[in-house]
Amino acid sequence: MYTRSPKSKSGVFSWFGTWRSTFLGLKKQQLAQVRCDNVFSDVLYRPFLCTHTPLAPYTTNIPKANAIVRLEDLSPTDFSESWSDKPFILTKPVREWPVYQLWDTKALLEQYGDIKFRAEAVDWSLKTYIEYMRNSQDESPLYLFDRSFVSKMSLSTSRNDFSPSYWIPKCFGEDLFAVFGEKRPDDKWLIMGPARSGSTYHKDPNATSAWNAVLRGSKYWIMFPSTASSPSPPGVYVSEDQSEVTSPLSIAEWLLGFHAEARKTPGCVEGVCREGEVLHVPSGWWHLVVNLDASIAITQNFVPRSHLPGVLSFLKDKPDQVSGFKKDVTDSYELFVERMQEEHPELLEQAMAEIERRAEGKKRKWDAVVGKDQGEQNDGFSFGFGDDSDEEVP
Repeated sequence: MYTRSPKSKSGVFSWFGTWRSTFLGLKKQQLAQVRCDNVFSDVLYRPFLCTHTPLAPYTTNIPKANAIVRLEDLSPTDFSESWSDKPFILTKPVREWPVYQLWDTKALLEQYGDIKFRAEAVDWSLKTYIEYMRNSQDESPLYLFDRSFVSKMSLSTSRNDFSPSYWIPKCFGEDLFAVFGEKRPDDKWLIMGPARSGSTYHKDPNATSAWNAVLRGSKYWIMFPSTASSPSPPGVYVSEDQSEVTSPLSIAEWLLGFHAEARKTPGCVEGVCREGEVLHVPSGWWHLVVNLDASIAITQNFVPRSHLPGVLSFLKDKPDQVSGFKKDVTDSYELFVERMQEEHPELLEQAMAEIERRAEGKKRKWDAVVGKDQGEQNDGFSFGFGDDSDEEVP
Protein backbone atom coordinates (compact mmCIF):
# COMPACT_ATOMS: atom_id res chain seq x y z
CA MET A 1 0.00 0.00 0.00
CA TYR A 2 1.07 3.55 -0.58
CA THR A 3 -0.31 6.99 0.14
CA ARG A 4 -0.50 9.36 -2.77
CA SER A 5 1.31 12.63 -2.11
CA PRO A 6 -1.38 15.29 -1.69
CA LYS A 7 -1.78 17.72 -4.55
CA SER A 8 -1.09 21.30 -3.57
CA LYS A 9 -1.91 24.45 -5.50
CA SER A 10 0.26 26.39 -3.05
CA GLY A 11 3.44 24.71 -4.30
CA VAL A 12 4.06 23.08 -0.89
CA PHE A 13 4.47 19.29 -0.82
CA SER A 14 7.00 16.66 0.21
CA TRP A 15 9.73 15.62 -2.24
CA PHE A 16 10.60 11.90 -2.17
CA GLY A 17 13.67 11.86 -4.39
CA THR A 18 12.11 11.10 -7.78
CA TRP A 19 9.08 12.37 -9.68
CA ARG A 20 7.39 8.94 -9.54
CA SER A 21 7.94 8.52 -5.80
CA THR A 22 6.73 12.06 -5.13
CA PHE A 23 3.56 11.64 -7.19
CA LEU A 24 2.75 8.28 -5.61
CA GLY A 25 3.88 9.24 -2.10
CA LEU A 26 6.42 6.39 -1.95
CA LYS A 27 9.05 6.57 0.74
CA LYS A 28 12.44 4.94 0.16
CA GLN A 29 11.59 1.77 2.06
CA GLN A 30 8.48 1.29 -0.08
CA LEU A 31 10.35 1.19 -3.39
CA ALA A 32 10.70 -2.14 -5.19
CA GLN A 33 14.28 -3.30 -5.68
CA VAL A 34 14.28 -4.65 -9.23
CA ARG A 35 17.37 -6.52 -10.46
CA CYS A 36 18.46 -5.37 -13.93
CA ASP A 37 21.60 -7.47 -14.36
CA ASN A 38 20.46 -8.81 -17.73
CA VAL A 39 18.87 -5.64 -19.12
CA PHE A 40 20.81 -3.93 -21.92
CA SER A 41 19.35 -0.81 -23.54
CA ASP A 42 20.95 2.21 -25.21
CA VAL A 43 17.69 4.09 -24.71
CA LEU A 44 17.89 3.59 -20.93
CA TYR A 45 21.66 3.86 -20.68
CA ARG A 46 22.13 7.27 -22.32
CA PRO A 47 20.12 9.25 -19.70
CA PHE A 48 21.84 7.24 -16.95
CA LEU A 49 25.25 8.10 -18.41
CA CYS A 50 24.38 11.80 -18.66
CA THR A 51 23.09 11.83 -15.08
CA HIS A 52 26.20 10.23 -13.60
CA THR A 53 29.05 11.43 -15.84
CA PRO A 54 31.60 13.28 -13.64
CA LEU A 55 31.95 16.99 -14.42
CA ALA A 56 35.58 17.32 -13.32
CA PRO A 57 37.18 16.11 -16.60
CA TYR A 58 35.36 18.89 -18.45
CA THR A 59 35.68 21.73 -15.95
CA THR A 60 39.32 21.38 -14.89
CA ASN A 61 42.69 21.59 -16.65
CA ILE A 62 41.47 24.62 -18.59
CA PRO A 63 43.98 25.55 -21.32
CA LYS A 64 45.83 28.74 -20.44
CA ALA A 65 44.79 30.34 -23.72
CA ASN A 66 41.11 29.74 -22.88
CA ALA A 67 41.12 30.95 -19.27
CA ILE A 68 38.74 33.78 -18.40
CA VAL A 69 40.70 36.72 -16.99
CA ARG A 70 40.46 37.17 -13.23
CA LEU A 71 40.71 40.66 -11.70
CA GLU A 72 40.22 42.03 -8.21
CA ASP A 73 38.01 44.93 -9.32
CA LEU A 74 37.51 47.46 -12.12
CA SER A 75 36.62 51.14 -12.21
CA PRO A 76 33.69 52.26 -14.40
CA THR A 77 36.17 54.06 -16.68
CA ASP A 78 38.38 50.99 -17.13
CA PHE A 79 35.33 48.85 -17.86
CA SER A 80 33.94 51.27 -20.43
CA GLU A 81 37.26 51.84 -22.20
CA SER A 82 38.79 48.35 -22.16
CA TRP A 83 36.56 45.58 -20.80
CA SER A 84 32.94 45.94 -21.92
CA ASP A 85 33.44 43.46 -24.80
CA LYS A 86 35.35 40.84 -22.77
CA PRO A 87 34.33 38.19 -20.24
CA PHE A 88 36.12 38.48 -16.88
CA ILE A 89 35.74 37.48 -13.23
CA LEU A 90 35.98 39.98 -10.34
CA THR A 91 37.04 38.58 -6.98
CA LYS A 92 36.37 41.51 -4.61
CA PRO A 93 33.00 43.34 -4.95
CA VAL A 94 30.59 40.55 -3.95
CA ARG A 95 32.43 39.81 -0.72
CA GLU A 96 31.24 43.18 0.62
CA TRP A 97 27.54 42.34 0.24
CA PRO A 98 25.46 41.57 3.36
CA VAL A 99 23.69 38.73 1.51
CA TYR A 100 27.07 37.12 0.83
CA GLN A 101 27.73 37.08 4.56
CA LEU A 102 24.25 35.93 5.57
CA TRP A 103 22.73 33.71 2.88
CA ASP A 104 22.92 29.94 2.79
CA THR A 105 20.16 27.38 2.32
CA LYS A 106 19.50 27.17 6.07
CA ALA A 107 19.12 30.93 6.48
CA LEU A 108 16.94 31.21 3.37
CA LEU A 109 14.70 28.40 4.61
CA GLU A 110 14.20 30.11 7.95
CA GLN A 111 13.26 33.45 6.39
CA TYR A 112 11.58 32.52 3.10
CA GLY A 113 10.67 28.81 3.29
CA ASP A 114 6.97 29.31 2.55
CA ILE A 115 7.44 31.83 -0.27
CA LYS A 116 6.92 30.53 -3.81
CA PHE A 117 9.65 30.98 -6.40
CA ARG A 118 9.73 30.10 -10.09
CA ALA A 119 11.75 26.99 -10.98
CA GLU A 120 11.55 26.88 -14.78
CA ALA A 121 7.90 25.99 -15.50
CA VAL A 122 6.67 25.51 -11.91
CA ASP A 123 6.12 27.72 -8.87
CA TRP A 124 7.30 25.94 -5.73
CA SER A 125 7.75 27.02 -2.15
CA LEU A 126 11.43 27.46 -1.31
CA LYS A 127 11.09 24.64 1.20
CA THR A 128 9.94 22.24 -1.52
CA TYR A 129 12.61 23.35 -3.95
CA ILE A 130 15.43 22.90 -1.44
CA GLU A 131 14.14 19.39 -0.67
CA TYR A 132 14.31 18.71 -4.40
CA MET A 133 17.73 20.32 -4.72
CA ARG A 134 19.16 18.12 -1.95
CA ASN A 135 17.79 14.86 -3.34
CA SER A 136 17.38 14.69 -7.10
CA GLN A 137 18.64 12.28 -9.75
CA ASP A 138 17.34 14.24 -12.76
CA GLU A 139 19.54 14.39 -15.84
CA SER A 140 18.73 18.11 -16.12
CA PRO A 141 17.71 19.30 -12.64
CA LEU A 142 15.14 22.07 -12.37
CA TYR A 143 16.77 25.47 -12.02
CA LEU A 144 15.23 28.07 -9.70
CA PHE A 145 15.29 31.30 -11.73
CA ASP A 146 13.05 33.94 -10.18
CA ARG A 147 12.67 37.48 -11.56
CA SER A 148 10.58 38.86 -8.67
CA PHE A 149 12.83 37.87 -5.77
CA VAL A 150 13.64 41.46 -4.73
CA SER A 151 10.00 42.25 -3.93
CA LYS A 152 9.22 38.76 -2.60
CA MET A 153 12.16 38.93 -0.18
CA SER A 154 11.83 42.68 0.57
CA LEU A 155 15.43 43.34 -0.42
CA SER A 156 17.17 46.69 -0.78
CA THR A 157 19.51 46.94 -3.77
CA SER A 158 21.00 50.42 -3.44
CA ARG A 159 24.24 51.01 -1.58
CA ASN A 160 22.85 54.38 -0.48
CA ASP A 161 19.95 52.79 1.39
CA PHE A 162 19.97 52.58 5.18
CA SER A 163 20.39 48.79 5.22
CA PRO A 164 21.17 47.47 1.73
CA SER A 165 21.02 43.75 0.94
CA TYR A 166 23.36 44.00 -2.04
CA TRP A 167 24.28 46.53 -4.72
CA ILE A 168 25.52 46.61 -8.29
CA PRO A 169 29.32 46.33 -8.60
CA LYS A 170 30.56 49.81 -9.44
CA CYS A 171 32.00 48.96 -12.86
CA PHE A 172 28.53 47.78 -14.00
CA GLY A 173 26.78 50.85 -12.65
CA GLU A 174 25.91 52.47 -15.98
CA ASP A 175 22.70 50.92 -17.29
CA LEU A 176 20.96 52.81 -20.09
CA PHE A 177 17.86 50.62 -19.81
CA ALA A 178 17.22 52.56 -16.58
CA VAL A 179 15.59 55.23 -18.76
CA PHE A 180 12.60 52.88 -19.14
CA GLY A 181 11.80 53.42 -15.46
CA GLU A 182 8.80 51.33 -14.44
CA LYS A 183 8.50 50.05 -18.02
CA ARG A 184 11.94 48.43 -18.19
CA PRO A 185 12.06 44.72 -19.07
CA ASP A 186 12.92 42.05 -16.51
CA ASP A 187 16.53 42.57 -15.48
CA LYS A 188 17.42 40.74 -12.25
CA TRP A 189 17.03 37.15 -11.05
CA LEU A 190 17.72 34.94 -8.05
CA ILE A 191 19.28 31.66 -9.19
CA MET A 192 19.51 28.43 -7.17
CA GLY A 193 20.25 24.90 -8.18
CA PRO A 194 21.92 21.60 -7.29
CA ALA A 195 25.13 20.32 -8.82
CA ARG A 196 24.72 19.63 -12.56
CA SER A 197 21.91 22.16 -12.97
CA GLY A 198 22.47 25.16 -15.21
CA SER A 199 21.71 26.72 -18.58
CA THR A 200 22.44 25.33 -22.03
CA TYR A 201 23.78 27.67 -24.72
CA HIS A 202 22.04 31.01 -25.06
CA LYS A 203 22.64 34.75 -25.37
CA ASP A 204 21.25 37.25 -22.92
CA PRO A 205 17.97 38.92 -23.94
CA ASN A 206 17.60 42.13 -25.93
CA ALA A 207 21.34 42.30 -26.73
CA THR A 208 22.04 43.22 -23.09
CA SER A 209 25.18 42.44 -21.12
CA ALA A 210 25.00 40.75 -17.71
CA TRP A 211 26.83 40.09 -14.47
CA ASN A 212 26.39 36.90 -12.43
CA ALA A 213 27.44 36.88 -8.76
CA VAL A 214 27.94 33.57 -6.91
CA LEU A 215 27.00 33.67 -3.22
CA ARG A 216 27.33 29.95 -2.51
CA GLY A 217 28.83 27.14 -4.56
CA SER A 218 30.68 27.48 -7.87
CA LYS A 219 29.83 27.64 -11.57
CA TYR A 220 31.68 26.52 -14.68
CA TRP A 221 31.30 28.81 -17.70
CA ILE A 222 32.25 28.20 -21.33
CA MET A 223 31.69 31.12 -23.72
CA PHE A 224 32.02 32.14 -27.36
CA PRO A 225 31.82 35.53 -29.11
CA SER A 226 29.13 36.06 -31.70
CA THR A 227 30.18 37.96 -34.81
CA ALA A 228 29.43 37.70 -38.50
CA SER A 229 32.69 35.82 -39.02
CA SER A 230 32.54 33.50 -35.98
CA PRO A 231 30.61 30.22 -35.99
CA SER A 232 28.15 29.24 -33.29
CA PRO A 233 29.53 26.91 -30.58
CA PRO A 234 30.05 23.27 -31.61
CA GLY A 235 26.80 21.35 -31.35
CA VAL A 236 24.69 24.52 -31.48
CA TYR A 237 22.66 25.17 -34.64
CA VAL A 238 21.06 28.56 -35.19
CA SER A 239 18.45 29.71 -37.70
CA GLU A 240 19.45 32.47 -40.12
CA ASP A 241 17.78 35.21 -38.07
CA GLN A 242 19.03 33.60 -34.80
CA SER A 243 15.48 33.31 -33.50
CA GLU A 244 15.71 29.52 -33.10
CA VAL A 245 18.53 27.59 -31.42
CA THR A 246 18.92 23.81 -31.55
CA SER A 247 21.37 22.08 -29.22
CA PRO A 248 21.57 18.94 -27.03
CA LEU A 249 18.80 18.82 -24.46
CA SER A 250 21.07 18.44 -21.45
CA ILE A 251 24.36 20.02 -20.43
CA ALA A 252 25.93 16.61 -19.84
CA GLU A 253 24.98 15.46 -23.33
CA TRP A 254 26.73 18.50 -24.82
CA LEU A 255 29.82 17.94 -22.66
CA LEU A 256 30.04 14.33 -23.75
CA GLY A 257 29.68 15.10 -27.44
CA PHE A 258 31.17 18.52 -28.10
CA HIS A 259 33.34 19.80 -25.26
CA ALA A 260 36.66 18.57 -26.66
CA GLU A 261 35.95 20.25 -30.00
CA ALA A 262 34.78 23.43 -28.26
CA ARG A 263 38.07 23.86 -26.40
CA LYS A 264 39.89 23.94 -29.74
CA THR A 265 37.48 26.42 -31.35
CA PRO A 266 38.85 29.98 -31.86
CA GLY A 267 37.35 32.46 -29.40
CA CYS A 268 36.47 29.88 -26.73
CA VAL A 269 36.95 31.08 -23.15
CA GLU A 270 36.12 29.16 -19.98
CA GLY A 271 36.50 29.41 -16.24
CA VAL A 272 35.07 28.70 -12.79
CA CYS A 273 33.34 31.50 -10.90
CA ARG A 274 33.63 30.67 -7.21
CA GLU A 275 31.86 31.73 -4.06
CA GLY A 276 32.10 35.50 -3.61
CA GLU A 277 33.01 36.22 -7.24
CA VAL A 278 31.14 37.83 -10.13
CA LEU A 279 31.42 37.09 -13.86
CA HIS A 280 30.78 39.51 -16.72
CA VAL A 281 28.89 38.30 -19.80
CA PRO A 282 29.31 40.75 -22.71
CA SER A 283 26.40 41.45 -25.04
CA GLY A 284 25.93 38.83 -27.73
CA TRP A 285 28.23 36.14 -26.28
CA TRP A 286 27.07 32.53 -26.35
CA HIS A 287 27.45 30.89 -22.96
CA LEU A 288 26.74 27.62 -21.19
CA VAL A 289 26.91 27.44 -17.40
CA VAL A 290 26.73 24.48 -15.03
CA ASN A 291 26.77 24.35 -11.23
CA LEU A 292 29.66 22.29 -9.88
CA ASP A 293 27.88 22.03 -6.53
CA ALA A 294 24.71 23.41 -4.97
CA SER A 295 24.73 27.14 -5.61
CA ILE A 296 22.99 30.42 -4.90
CA ALA A 297 23.56 33.38 -7.22
CA ILE A 298 22.19 36.75 -8.28
CA THR A 299 22.33 37.99 -11.87
CA GLN A 300 21.39 41.25 -13.55
CA ASN A 301 21.25 42.49 -17.15
CA PHE A 302 22.33 45.98 -18.16
CA VAL A 303 23.21 48.19 -21.14
CA PRO A 304 26.53 50.07 -21.06
CA ARG A 305 27.08 52.92 -23.51
CA SER A 306 29.52 50.89 -25.63
CA HIS A 307 26.70 48.48 -26.55
CA LEU A 308 24.00 51.09 -27.14
CA PRO A 309 24.19 50.85 -30.97
CA GLY A 310 23.77 47.08 -30.84
CA VAL A 311 20.81 47.29 -28.45
CA LEU A 312 19.09 49.93 -30.57
CA SER A 313 19.57 47.82 -33.69
CA PHE A 314 18.23 44.71 -31.92
CA LEU A 315 15.10 46.46 -30.65
CA LYS A 316 14.42 47.95 -34.09
CA ASP A 317 15.34 45.05 -36.39
CA LYS A 318 14.22 42.05 -34.31
CA PRO A 319 10.98 43.08 -32.57
CA ASP A 320 9.78 39.46 -32.59
CA GLN A 321 12.76 38.47 -30.43
CA VAL A 322 12.39 41.27 -27.86
CA SER A 323 11.41 39.88 -24.45
CA GLY A 324 10.72 40.78 -20.84
CA PHE A 325 8.60 43.89 -21.37
CA LYS A 326 5.14 44.34 -19.93
CA LYS A 327 2.24 43.98 -22.36
CA ASP A 328 1.58 47.73 -22.44
CA VAL A 329 4.96 48.32 -24.15
CA THR A 330 4.02 47.77 -27.79
CA ASP A 331 7.12 49.35 -29.42
CA SER A 332 10.19 49.03 -27.21
CA TYR A 333 12.45 50.68 -29.79
CA GLU A 334 10.39 53.86 -30.12
CA LEU A 335 9.99 54.11 -26.34
CA PHE A 336 13.73 53.61 -25.80
CA VAL A 337 14.63 56.28 -28.37
CA GLU A 338 12.13 58.67 -26.81
CA ARG A 339 13.47 58.17 -23.29
CA MET A 340 17.12 58.35 -24.44
CA GLN A 341 16.37 61.61 -26.26
CA GLU A 342 15.02 63.03 -23.01
CA GLU A 343 17.82 61.85 -20.70
CA HIS A 344 20.93 61.13 -22.83
CA PRO A 345 20.57 62.97 -26.17
CA GLU A 346 24.32 63.10 -26.89
CA LEU A 347 24.75 59.34 -26.34
CA LEU A 348 21.76 58.66 -28.58
CA GLU A 349 23.15 60.88 -31.33
CA GLN A 350 26.53 59.12 -31.17
CA ALA A 351 24.88 55.69 -31.25
CA MET A 352 22.73 56.59 -34.26
CA ALA A 353 25.81 57.86 -36.09
CA GLU A 354 27.62 54.58 -35.29
CA ILE A 355 24.67 52.55 -36.60
CA GLU A 356 24.75 54.56 -39.84
CA ARG A 357 28.52 54.09 -40.14
CA ARG A 358 28.17 50.31 -39.71
CA ALA A 359 25.41 50.18 -42.31
CA GLU A 360 27.54 52.13 -44.77
CA GLY A 361 30.47 49.79 -44.13
CA LYS A 362 28.28 46.75 -44.91
CA LYS A 363 27.06 48.43 -48.09
CA ARG A 364 30.61 49.11 -49.27
CA LYS A 365 31.57 45.49 -48.64
CA TRP A 366 28.52 44.28 -50.55
CA ASP A 367 29.27 46.58 -53.45
CA ALA A 368 32.80 45.21 -53.55
CA VAL A 369 31.51 41.61 -53.54
CA VAL A 370 29.18 42.20 -56.50
CA GLY A 371 31.86 44.16 -58.38
CA LYS A 372 30.65 47.73 -57.94
CA ASP A 373 33.75 49.72 -57.15
CA GLN A 374 33.31 53.49 -57.28
CA GLY A 375 30.38 53.16 -59.63
CA GLU A 376 32.14 50.91 -62.18
CA GLN A 377 30.44 47.71 -63.38
CA ASN A 378 32.72 44.64 -63.11
CA ASP A 379 32.03 41.50 -65.14
CA GLY A 380 33.69 39.12 -62.66
CA PHE A 381 32.96 38.03 -59.08
CA SER A 382 35.57 38.73 -56.38
CA PHE A 383 35.98 36.59 -53.29
CA GLY A 384 37.58 39.53 -51.48
CA PHE A 385 36.33 42.91 -50.32
CA GLY A 386 37.98 45.27 -52.75
CA ASP A 387 41.56 43.97 -52.57
CA ASP A 388 43.15 44.55 -55.99
CA SER A 389 45.14 41.35 -55.62
CA ASP A 390 42.06 39.12 -55.54
CA GLU A 391 41.61 36.90 -58.54
CA GLU A 392 38.25 37.17 -60.22
CA VAL A 393 36.09 34.22 -61.11
CA PRO A 394 34.36 34.66 -64.48
